[in-house]
Amino acid sequence: MHIRMLFVYILNQDVLKAGALLFFVFLSVMKERNELQRWSSMQIETRNVYKMEGNEMEGHMKYQPLPKDFFQKPTLELATALLGCLLVKETKEGIASGFIVETEAYMGPVDRAAHSYGNRRTKRTEIMFHKAGLAYTYVMHTHCLFNVVSGGKEQPEAVLIRALEPYDGIDLMFQRRSKIKDVRQLTNGPGKLTKALGISMEDYGHPLQKPPLFIAKGFVPEAISQGKRIGIENTGEAKDYPWRFWVSGNRFVSK
Repeated sequence: MHIRMLFVYILNQDVLKAGALLFFVFLSVMKERNELQRWSSMQIETRNVYKMEGNEMEGHMKYQPLPKDFFQKPTLELATALLGCLLVKETKEGIASGFIVETEAYMGPVDRAAHSYGNRRTKRTEIMFHKAGLAYTYVMHTHCLFNVVSGGKEQPEAVLIRALEPYDGIDLMFQRRSKIKDVRQLTNGPGKLTKALGISMEDYGHPLQKPPLFIAKGFVPEAISQGKRIGIENTGEAKDYPWRFWVSGNRFVSK
């Protein structure tokens, strides 16, 4: 009823006033509509742009955990192969997942930025010396970060997952990160994505081919960008290695 009365009032004004008021009403309605449809539109865009290994993505994907063989790649190759894959975490609260859109490779003994530089073997890095395809989680500045162990036994290398594009369990992610209002801020950083998905130190060493934490098939990126890694300024020449990879143009990349 109030909308009808508003339009009656508008029609009684002169042309310029009526035009301005109608434009104001239009903007208000569109803003509310856009807020309600914002994430839905992003999902539609994702389905329209990306292809699932040659097939168009239609509706809700059925998770297909990647086999052990997938992780048996050289670390730099794995860092790019992971782009577009789905990182999935199952908890009592529900399932949350996101497409991997940014990674960083850490090359172990020869990489000053790696925890295992010089074959440093500690309680924290022990899992890096195991087979590829395991979860390497650690805490930095109170944030839990998630890595995929790579390189193979006694070759302590890993790929850090830096950012995700949210896919499943968006409401659950917002509950876990209650201060966040913009969906783009949910998982656009290594500490943010673990909070949003519920990944913790309890996942340390978990095989990434089975629940509750696993990596599944996703989309194939149309283009991949490459550059220097982030936050490793005090690592000598390693700070300049171009071992960060991301899906070109993706709005959920951290930087």
